[in-house]
Amino acid sequence: MPQLVKGGKHAFGWSHTGESGRIIIPPEALTEYHFQKSGKLILLPGSRTSGGFGLGSRVCLEKSSLGTVIKVHPELGEFRIPEGKIIFYKGRPYCWVELRSGGITVPPATLEKYGIRIGDRLLVIRGSGLALGFAVRGPIVEEANKHPGLKVF
Repeated sequence: MPQLVKGGKHAFGWSHTGESGRIIIPPEALTEYHFQKSGKLILLPGSRTSGGFGLGSRVCLEKSSLGTVIKVHPELGEFRIPEGKIIFYKGRPYCWVELRSGGITVPPATLEKYGIRIGDRLLVIRGSGLALGFAVRGPIVEEANKHPGLKVF
């Protein structure tokens, strides 16, 4: 996994949003973030700079400062709302999706709430220990565009 700039973020590569909202997660990222071959994961809003979303487990979320989201909206952490249905906390979107066959499928209307459209190219980056990052814009995406050798998933 290349480091885009010295002291900067590491990128797993690019993933495209398919027609149905399918997004492949690089195998190395699945291993590093201890995502099961299948399981329920939470989509967190990305940073205001890079957009997109973070993808993390309920357990990691509960242990972080973002655990408040689950306390305020237990239906999210208990997966009692429909898959891909957005709940808002402090004006930012959260939902859950199930990991299946190395990827997730996010309804197109839900993707729009994260600033993503069908066909968009997402930079998959090592985020915090909390979540795997999927960025759509900003300096890190601009830097990644200078690295033609990044894998596409």
